[in-house]
Amino acid sequence: MSVYERRPWLARYPPGLARTLRREHDSPAAAFAAAVRAAPGAAAIRYFGTTLSWSELDHASDAVAALLVARGFAPGDRLALCLQNDPAFVIGLLGAWKAGGVAALVSPMSKQRELEFAVADYAPTALLALDDLYEEVIRAVLARPGNTVHTVITASPLDGQPQPDGRLFDGAVARRPGDTLDLGALVASYAGSPPALVPPRPDEVAVLAPSSGTTGAPKAAMLTHGSLAHNAQTYRDWTGLRPGEPILATAPLFHVTGLVGAVLLAFVLRSPLVLTHRFHPGVVLDAVRAHRPAFTVAAVTAYIALADEPGTGPADLASLRLRLCGGSPLPPEVADRIEAELGGYLHNVYGQTESSSPTHMVPPGLRAPVHPDTGVLSVGLPVFDTAVTVLDEGRPVPVGEIGELMTSGPQIAPGYWRRPAETAEVFTAAGMRTGDVGLMDPDGWFYVVDRSTDLINAAGYKVWPHEVEQVLTQHPAVREAAVVAIADDYRGQSTRAYVALQPGTGATEVELIEYCRRQMAAYKYPREVEIVTALPRTATGKLMRRALRGR
Repeated sequence: MSVYERRPWLARYPPGLARTLRREHDSPAAAFAAAVRAAPGAAAIRYFGTTLSWSELDHASDAVAALLVARGFAPGDRLALCLQNDPAFVIGLLGAWKAGGVAALVSPMSKQRELEFAVADYAPTALLALDDLYEEVIRAVLARPGNTVHTVITASPLDGQPQPDGRLFDGAVARRPGDTLDLGALVASYAGSPPALVPPRPDEVAVLAPSSGTTGAPKAAMLTHGSLAHNAQTYRDWTGLRPGEPILATAPLFHVTGLVGAVLLAFVLRSPLVLTHRFHPGVVLDAVRAHRPAFTVAAVTAYIALADEPGTGPADLASLRLRLCGGSPLPPEVADRIEAELGGYLHNVYGQTESSSPTHMVPPGLRAPVHPDTGVLSVGLPVFDTAVTVLDEGRPVPVGEIGELMTSGPQIAPGYWRRPAETAEVFTAAGMRTGDVGLMDPDGWFYVVDRSTDLINAAGYKVWPHEVEQVLTQHPAVREAAVVAIADDYRGQSTRAYVALQPGTGATEVELIEYCRRQMAAYKYPREVEIVTALPRTATGKLMRRALRGR
């Protein structure tokens, strides 16, 4: 038996935290139905000045499901959701499940090429989208040959707002496209009976969630009803959140973190879900002051933006007693700065789209250690019923050595949608290959050093971008940094750094190269530095190194 099979992390679980999860519901839809039965008049969604109760949310999603079924939507069909953090997202998600179908998530930030790919790949029969996005992009996409969508519903982010917030909606108007069905009108006119809901099996696909996986090629993870139910309850039981405590949706709902760590968590907690359309630090701060949420999970970039908002201090976020940080690495020095400026400790959470969000979390009451050699902050301990092994060439490495993390557990997806080759490569009999490189210390804490695809090979020496980035961010003028490989006639590869500076400071490229040279081995320090205004990131805050490699 290897050290990983003995699961040393269990000894680090705080007293009272169960070692395994007894799942209450086989699907998120069942958790939602239980919330409706228990407290139909209680708040389910708070969106600016509007509140939707559990019964109203039930009614609205019934309307969508009834329409879909009436138009031939069959079990297993896909409803594409192209929305921001709006009530319409939750209504559409539930409507798809009540109709026996699958919710296919599409980023509302997608351009025409990306939307064309998503529609061709998912082959949805119905689509629910923002009205402005439909008019500006989606209508043209659906006019192309081979389109499978025959039902289009649109919603305005202004729906339910007594007075639209000018910081997000200055000059915006509700479009109400005439060639689509308006969600608000559909719900208002609905007075029929919902379709007979056949409870889905836990192993049936509930959501198609886009992921770059380990290869960077577009693909969708098939998340099942059971995997989503497991991890929604994992968030609840691991954190110790109490029923009814409001949940703030900071991460995008079209990403697995926002889906599971906000929407589905609210279902199992029977808690109000606080939505703000999209992230704007001032808007989010006002929502926290108004609705007093107890929990949120967000990328580090969101916390940095909140800390940088003028006049913000610990009192503004006092209700947020649990703050999780995931989606991108959390440097220790940044974590310390945010804690000092906003109060409250950031608990790391780690997982993939393919794992329905968390596989590792830092338990409440504990602080993540910093690895003494790599300087990386731990991503936490494996959560309930989750096994993790660190492998090199397919074999477990000794404790403290670096390799690829392989994860198994009930939250892991069965594979990728219509991608048998990629499924066979990533989802093996031994577990899911994460593509992340890291290690486990003797106490069972895990550390993610980098992506395996980001490794730089300089004359046979391994260079992990994170290590170079960490040195750069310790320079007083550097706000953030990203390191990628460049071709080198002598070494094969060398490092190139992109650096964004702190406001009001200055540093030259030569100065930063020399700063690193004094602190790093000769094969590690960057041969080139480019100062940029900001680093490219995804909507969830992940650094897009691929965009930098192409520059």
